[in-house]
Amino acid sequence: MELQQFYYDNKIVKKFIYATIVWGIVGMLIGLLLAFLFLFPTWFEGFSWLSFGRLRPLHTNAVIFAFVGNAIFAGVYYSLQRLLKARMASDLLSNINFWGWQLIIVGAAITLPLGYTTSKEYAELEWPFDIAIAIIWVAFGANMIWTILKRRQRHLYVAVWFYLATFVTVAVLHIFNSLELPVSAMKSYSVYAGVQDALVQWWYGHNAVAFFLTTPFLGLMYYFIPKAANRPIYSYRLSIVHFWSLIFIYIWAGPHHLLYTALPEWAQNLGVAFSVMLLMPSWGGMINGLLTLRGAWDKVRTDPVLKFMVVAITGYGMATFEGPMLSLKNVNAIAHFTDWIIAHVHVGALAWNGFLTFGMVYWLIPRLFKTKLYSKGLANAHFWIGTLGIIMYALPMYVAGFTQAFMWKQFGDDGRLVYGNFLETVTEIIPMYWMRAIGGSLFIFGMFILAYNVVMTIVKSKHKVTDELAEAPALQRVSKKRTKGEGWHTWLERKPIKLTIYATIAILIGGIVQIVPTIMIDSNIPTIAEVKPYTPLELEGRDIYIREGCVGCHSQMIRPFRSEVERYGEYSKAGEFVYDHPFLWGSKRTGPDLHREGGLKSDSWHYKHMYDPRGIEEKSIMPSYPWLIRNALDKSMTQDKMEAMVTLGVPYSQEEIAEAMKSMDEQALGIVRNLYEDPDLKASFEEAKKSAAETGETFIPIKDREITALIAYLQRLGTDIKVKDELQTTQK
Repeated sequence: MELQQFYYDNKIVKKFIYATIVWGIVGMLIGLLLAFLFLFPTWFEGFSWLSFGRLRPLHTNAVIFAFVGNAIFAGVYYSLQRLLKARMASDLLSNINFWGWQLIIVGAAITLPLGYTTSKEYAELEWPFDIAIAIIWVAFGANMIWTILKRRQRHLYVAVWFYLATFVTVAVLHIFNSLELPVSAMKSYSVYAGVQDALVQWWYGHNAVAFFLTTPFLGLMYYFIPKAANRPIYSYRLSIVHFWSLIFIYIWAGPHHLLYTALPEWAQNLGVAFSVMLLMPSWGGMINGLLTLRGAWDKVRTDPVLKFMVVAITGYGMATFEGPMLSLKNVNAIAHFTDWIIAHVHVGALAWNGFLTFGMVYWLIPRLFKTKLYSKGLANAHFWIGTLGIIMYALPMYVAGFTQAFMWKQFGDDGRLVYGNFLETVTEIIPMYWMRAIGGSLFIFGMFILAYNVVMTIVKSKHKVTDELAEAPALQRVSKKRTKGEGWHTWLERKPIKLTIYATIAILIGGIVQIVPTIMIDSNIPTIAEVKPYTPLELEGRDIYIREGCVGCHSQMIRPFRSEVERYGEYSKAGEFVYDHPFLWGSKRTGPDLHREGGLKSDSWHYKHMYDPRGIEEKSIMPSYPWLIRNALDKSMTQDKMEAMVTLGVPYSQEEIAEAMKSMDEQALGIVRNLYEDPDLKASFEEAKKSAAETGETFIPIKDREITALIAYLQRLGTDIKVKDELQTTQK
C-alpha cells in the first residue's frame, strides 16, 4: 500500500502553548490581586478600573478562556493531526483561530475593567465580543471537521469524540445564552428576564464548566495519558459508556445552581436528579484514566509529567464527587452562597485544568523543540509547590464556607439570630482569606517556574519548531453499511457526521426539556400585579450596579429559610423579576443579600457607604466608589434603553419614554432633598459648590450624578412585594 507524505503543523501548537503560559500568568496574577483585595480593600482606592467588581470577571475570563482556552487549542491541534494522520485542513483557519482568540482576550482585558459587562457569569463580554467568539469558534470547528473528513485514519479515537461534542455544545450554549438586544456599541440587554434568564444562564454556566473545562480536557486526557505512560487506554468499552452518558447527563444539571430560588420546583428537581446521576460517568472517566497507569507507577514516581496528570485526574474525581453532593438540597442549603463553592471550583480549576495543562506543556515542549526538558528537578519542584498551593488554597476556603453557613443560620435560645450583623461572619473568616492568598501565591510561583523551565528549554535547544514530516496510507473506501462482525460503535467511529449529529441530539434533549417550558409557557412564571417596571432613574442606577460588578458580592435572592427570612425579609418570588433584563440573583455572598434593601436605610446612609464603607463599618472589606460621587450621570441613552425594554416586553408607555428626563429630575430631586437633611452632607455639598465657583470648575449638581441613580435603584429593591403585603393587610 502506497504511503502518502505530509507535514503536521507544529507552529500553530507552539503559538497556542506560548499564549497559554502568558495568559495563565496574567489571569492568575489578577486572581491573586483579588485575593489580597479581601485583605486590603483600600488598595487602588479611587481607581475604578482596578476595583474588585470590575477585575473579578476579568480574572474568571482570563483563566477560563485565555489560559484554559489556549491550552485546549494547543492540545487539540497537536493530538487531532496525529490521531487523524492528517495536517489541519486549513492553515488560514488555524491562524484565524489563534489571532482572533487573542484579540478577543485583549478586548476583554480592556473592556471589562472599563465596566462594559453583561454581568452574566462566564459570559460577561458585551454583544460585539459574543459575535466575534461565535465566528472564531465556528472557524475552529469548521477546521476540525474538515480535517476529520480528510483523515487517513479510518476510526475516530475517543479523544476526537470529546472534541466534536465540545465544539457543538459550546456553540449551542454560547449562542442561546448570548441572545441580547443591543442598545449601543457596548451596551445590550438579555432577551430573557428574571427566572427565564437565570435558568438559561446557569444552563450555560454549568455547561461551560462541563463542555469547556471538562469534555475537551477529557479528550486531552485520553490522548496524553497513554502517550506519557506509553500504555494503551485501560478500557475501550468504558470510554464509550463514559462519553455518551456524560454528554447526555451533564446538560441537565444546570438548575442545581438555583436550588431554593424562585425557579419552578420541577426544574430544580430535574437538575438534582441528573446531577446525582452525573457521578457515575464522571468517575468512569477518572477510573479509565488512572487504570491506564497500572503497571507504570514506577514511572509516575520519577516523571513529573505523569505526576501532574495523576493529580489532575484525582482532582477531577474529587470535584465530580463534590458536584453531585452539592446538588443535594440539604447540602446545597448549607453550601450555596458561601466560600465552600469557591473551594469546590478551584479544586477543579487548579488541579484538573491547571495540572493537566502543566503536564501537557512539559510533555509537548521538548518534542516540539526536539530536545530534553531543561530541568526535570524544576518540574518536580513545580509539582510539589503547586500541590501545596492547591491544598493551602482549598482547605481554608472549605473552613470559611462551613463557618459562614453555620454563623448565618445560628439562632439563640431567644429565637433570634446569634450573628445578626452580617459583617461578623466576614471578619471571622479573614484568617482563611490570608491562607488562601498564601496558597494562591505558591501556585503562581509554580507557574513562574514552568515559564522559566520552558524558556530555558527553548534557549538550550538547537532546533526551531518546524512542520513535522509524517507518512500514512490513504484512507481506503469501505462499505457505508456495517460489515460482518463490526460493532455498532465501531461503525459509528468511521462516520464522523453521524457521530456529531447523535452527540448534538444527546445534548439538545436536556436543554429542550428544561428551557422551552420555562420560556414558552408564561404560566410557569406567575406574575404579581403590583410589580412595576423600573423608573428611568432606577433603570440607569441598575446599569451602574451592573457596571461596577456589585452582583459579584451581593445576591438578590432570599431563599425560603427561617434564617434568611429573619435576616433579610420575605423570601423572593418569581413574579418580582419579570422586568429584570438581565437577572441579578448572584452566586456568592461576600456582602449581605440586597433583595429587600429598599427603604431599610436612608439615602444619606447609602451615599456615605458608597463613598467610604469603613466610615460606616470600621471592619468592612467593601471597596469605596468615589467616582460615583464625582461622575455625571450619562442620560443620553436612557430613552433608547427604555425603547429596548419595550421591545423585550417591559410595558413602558410612549408617554413615559417621552417624559423620561422630567421623571428622572423629579425623582433625583427627592433624593437630593433627603441627602440635604444630613448636616454633614449638606455642608460638604455647599463647600464643593462654593469651591467650584471660586476656581471656575464645572459643578455637577448632585441630582445629575451617578450616585443618585444608584441610590434610586437600591431604594427600589424589594419594595413592590412590600406594597402588596400592605395592600393585603389593609384589605383584611
